[in-house]
Amino acid sequence: MSIDPKRPVPPGVKTSATGAPARPATATPPTRPATAAGLLVGVRDGAGMREFEFTSADFERVRKLIYQHAGISLSPAKQDMVYSRLARRLRATNKASFADYLALLERGDAAEWERFVNSLTTNLTSFFREPHHFPIFAEHLKKLGSRNPIRVWCCASSTGEEPYSIAMTVAETFGGFNAPVSIIASDLDTNVLATADKGIYPAERVERLAPDRLKRFFLKGAGSQEGCVAVRPELRRMVQFQRVNLLDASWPVKGPLDVIFCRNVMIYFDKPTQYKILSRFAPMLQDDGVLFAGHSESFLHAADLFRSLGKTVYELVRRSR
Repeated sequence: MSIDPKRPVPPGVKTSATGAPARPATATPPTRPATAAGLLVGVRDGAGMREFEFTSADFERVRKLIYQHAGISLSPAKQDMVYSRLARRLRATNKASFADYLALLERGDAAEWERFVNSLTTNLTSFFREPHHFPIFAEHLKKLGSRNPIRVWCCASSTGEEPYSIAMTVAETFGGFNAPVSIIASDLDTNVLATADKGIYPAERVERLAPDRLKRFFLKGAGSQEGCVAVRPELRRMVQFQRVNLLDASWPVKGPLDVIFCRNVMIYFDKPTQYKILSRFAPMLQDDGVLFAGHSESFLHAADLFRSLGKTVYELVRRSR
């Protein structure tokens, strides 16, 4: 999660001898931003000095909008994070208040909806994150070796580290890049999908990979790309990236699938939304298909759909009957 650095004291705000904003003698209610010489003057809204007023009602509107549009359930503890990220959008759209900005969304501005969602999604990822899953995935691929194609969906690709880790595992399992495996990688956030499709990363992102993997799957940047690495074209071609909102009525990804990676996604949804998505995954999977979840996710509330195989790997209940 990225947090904006502390902003300087706005013009027109009195400061104490230490340079900090002076506290009023008595508490005053929040006020709307005023302008002086064309500059916004900060407002005190209960969370210290802020550029924009951000009330509990504003936060509840944000929670409702992102839940309805993307199924993301924001806890009350996320209020400061929401302000930090959306204040940038108020500046970019030249809006003086959250009320004005949220009204813009409610009028159906498609481009701003995309930026709104991108602002509120969290993308924490790394190559071979939760590494215990990849040997299990490799063994499953071996069992399906005669199937052509084997179809894999990574439905939270973020900036691409997870689907490329999947592709590396496939290449290592089948001994080459021309494996009979189709990998679809999707995400809600268009910004991270653009990064994933390019396949270019700062060198520190791959420093924990084994030297043989680095040599086989990455190219070292030079010139303007010095200090970066690029995923080899052969590996990039193994992955197809596309935007998917798991709350949409229909998905461009169709079954039957052999493997679904849905790791560290469900934690952003409430239990009813999780169950709704899992109930759509189930008929998309082959009878011997498997579902990989994140280490902090449990699908016990969907025991009629999926059965745990341990290590946050699930199989269909219809297979176990």
